[in-house]
Amino acid sequence: MSKTTTPRGRRTIARHGRLRSAGPLSQLFRGLAVALAVLLVSGAAVTAYAVYDLSSSFTADAVELKNQPAVPPDLGELKGGVNLLMVGTDECEPEFADYFGDRCTGPDAEGNLNDVNMLVHISDAPRRVTVISFPRDLMVPIPSCTDADGNETSAMWKQQINSAFMYGGLSCVVSTISELSGQDIPFAAKVSFGGVINITDAIGGVDVCIANGIQDPYTGIDWPAGMRTVKGLDALQFLRTRHGVGDGGDLGRISNQQQYMSRLTTKLRSEEVLSNPATLYKLASTALRNVSPSTSLTNPLTLVQIAMAVKDVPFDEIVFVQYPTYPDPDDPNRVVPDEEAAEALWAALAANQPIQLSGELSGGDGVIVDESVTPAPVESEAPAPSDSAAPTPEPSSTAITLPSEIAGQTAAQATCSNGNAR
Repeated sequence: MSKTTTPRGRRTIARHGRLRSAGPLSQLFRGLAVALAVLLVSGAAVTAYAVYDLSSSFTADAVELKNQPAVPPDLGELKGGVNLLMVGTDECEPEFADYFGDRCTGPDAEGNLNDVNMLVHISDAPRRVTVISFPRDLMVPIPSCTDADGNETSAMWKQQINSAFMYGGLSCVVSTISELSGQDIPFAAKVSFGGVINITDAIGGVDVCIANGIQDPYTGIDWPAGMRTVKGLDALQFLRTRHGVGDGGDLGRISNQQQYMSRLTTKLRSEEVLSNPATLYKLASTALRNVSPSTSLTNPLTLVQIAMAVKDVPFDEIVFVQYPTYPDPDDPNRVVPDEEAAEALWAALAANQPIQLSGELSGGDGVIVDESVTPAPVESEAPAPSDSAAPTPEPSSTAITLPSEIAGQTAAQATCSNGNAR
């Protein structure tokens, strides 16, 4: 197929990999792997039909990443560190379009933006998890990408990061963040805002803390201060609200999302979820049906490896940070990379050492410390180191302190949304 250059304004969809039809033996191994994953977590049996259904629904819309490395089908321990990109898109799905008003009826209704971009770094033994959130208003270079029709877009030296999905789908978002960060990203997954609603409902909602109350006419939120269980549309609007928290910018919204992620992590590890096989199965089923993965994630054995690698990471070793930025000198409503501070973050991850935060909780004043909650106990015991397929630095107990320009929190910290209803 000949390649053509797509105009910059053209809107495109994700590039989908063409998957081979699985033979009976392949289906058997796939079913056994998914069954094992469920058994490892819940100890409950599942029927063969349900296992196959979970697996086949997950692979249906898999996306091929550019230069995607081969992933061996090994059920052994995940070797070395690994990066996974989680992308949230603002798609106008028919069943949820009414929730978004002008977004789904105006001139931008056909475009899908990658409004949430989280790079999840899982370190080598001892396992740690660092989640880096990239602001949707971040201005970055976007490389040449390939759209669903095989057309190549021109590389752009400065575009808003949340437009990458329009130029080449999930693969283009991965390429953009990989070039910005210098990190290899072999795994990626995309979930729509409608998928967020379904997944949150599957676990019965997430308890979030609101300080000062939140009032946001853009999302319809008018909530008093206090703890609130968000599910369904409320969960989505809580994650989308920008005008209702902090200084009204995207950095404050990121902190709000990080509070949600931290409390979601706590709930997923609670007895309320872990001791309920029905809830676990519903969560797994809903997640697999609402997530579009890269083809590298469609092997159930790989899913088991990643799940086993992160299941025992202490809460204080799960760190949520904001990618460091400066105000854009060309546009006060946009931000540009703080490359010096970012380099310190990448160096800390490469050093395979604990991370110590020294900056604020939120770059946009989006959250404050929840003084009513006793901090979660620090779990100091780490798993024994294992052999790695590739040379990695020896683990060290000496923490690396990140520059104060990098805001963030750990899953062990309790925070509250800094609402605007003061």
